[in-house]
Amino acid sequence: MIGPARAQSGAPVEGKDYLRLSAPLPAPATGKVDVIEFFWYGCPHCNTFEPMLEAWAKKLPDYVNFRRVPVAFRDEPYVAHQRIYYALEEMKLVETMHRKVFAAIHVDHQRLDKPADIAAFMSKNGVDGAKFLESYNGFSVQTKARQASQLAQAYKLDGVPAMGVQGKFFTSATLTGSHERTLAVVDYLIQRERGGKA
Repeated sequence: MIGPARAQSGAPVEGKDYLRLSAPLPAPATGKVDVIEFFWYGCPHCNTFEPMLEAWAKKLPDYVNFRRVPVAFRDEPYVAHQRIYYALEEMKLVETMHRKVFAAIHVDHQRLDKPADIAAFMSKNGVDGAKFLESYNGFSVQTKARQASQLAQAYKLDGVPAMGVQGKFFTSATLTGSHERTLAVVDYLIQRERGGKA
């Protein structure tokens, strides 16, 4: 983390508050500014960031396409957690279950890395465990998990939580010094992209 000596105000500076990707990625053809939060359910910093991020995301204007991308720095338990997220997304349960998965891992100290444990957790929370595992093991969820790993590699991630903007820029609390500053930098980059500045 950056120390408190860093000024928390003023326009973000490229190379300090955010980095430009050396090889820009194609942004989705939505006509909107693409913003990605890279996270891992097992990351305590992601768990701390989540309430702040959720409140921020609810206020985003309609010209922003916000999405979460779970990362896998190695196979387990990362891939299991990627598949939990994408199965929740497929079943349209992210809004009701996303924070509960974080709480299960960080408050209740469940690992949620084995299908039987995941199904039991889902059932306890009113989700059909068998249906969930069907989605969790399905082709589309496995494909999305692979694509998420490729995207994280393209952004050259070495930690989470991290934010990507329009396939061009990357920032995180490691660069900015705080989660609040990270979101301020993302707001700045969104406006910069919307204004057409490269």
